[in-house]
Amino acid sequence: MIHPVSDRRFFLPLLVALIALAWLILGLWGLSPYSRYLSHHALEAVRGSSLLMLVFMGGWALMIVAMMLPTSLPLVMLFDTVVGQRADRLRLMAVLIIGYIVVWMLFGALVYLGDSILHAAVEQVAWLEANAWAISAATLMLAGLYQFTPLKYLCLDKCRSPFSFIVEHWHGRDAIRQALRLGMHHGLFCLGCCWSLMLLMFAVGVGNFGWMLMLSSVMAIEKNMPWGRRISTPLGLLLILWGLAVTLRALPGLG
Repeated sequence: MIHPVSDRRFFLPLLVALIALAWLILGLWGLSPYSRYLSHHALEAVRGSSLLMLVFMGGWALMIVAMMLPTSLPLVMLFDTVVGQRADRLRLMAVLIIGYIVVWMLFGALVYLGDSILHAAVEQVAWLEANAWAISAATLMLAGLYQFTPLKYLCLDKCRSPFSFIVEHWHGRDAIRQALRLGMHHGLFCLGCCWSLMLLMFAVGVGNFGWMLMLSSVMAIEKNMPWGRRISTPLGLLLILWGLAVTLRALPGLG
């Protein structure tokens, strides 16, 4: 058995390998004939099959590991330092990460449900069915406007201070439960910071590799770079202008 202190050097490479594997699987999946099952446009078919639903949620889980877990590495590595002397360290690290992923999986299920309700509404409203661009434009502008809300900055500032999560939620007693709560609390603030951008990811398709790279880079910079907080405003403006451009292009006589 590897000593809990000596195996610390292996944890970060193992975590990076897990993230890289998630990216690799998603990339290969995107090139395969089965990539359509990760597409937003195929959700109607997915909703008709329990097996395909599991495939879609599996793709969502891979995307969370690939895109969101790297943005939370500062917290994960800080927690690794805090529990580095414990014999149950690896178990606690796994529980922390599971708690974080669970929050994002619940969000994926909620958005999936919302998408089902939206599709049902589109089928009932002829104007929405004939003007699908309105949904895309609204999603872009919603994501852009959210960048200016106090909640966005509250969650972003919290995510940029991982030490506060450790202080508030880790006291060394009832370790498994505290590690799970720590991961879930961090996941909730991360969700509050990034949900609108991940909503764009859901809209364009879980397996869209280009969008994944772009959005994951933006979120990692925003949460972890010293100057990252400054990109929220230009990002919000860009998304709002993009939504307006989609709207103007679709209007009669301007398209």
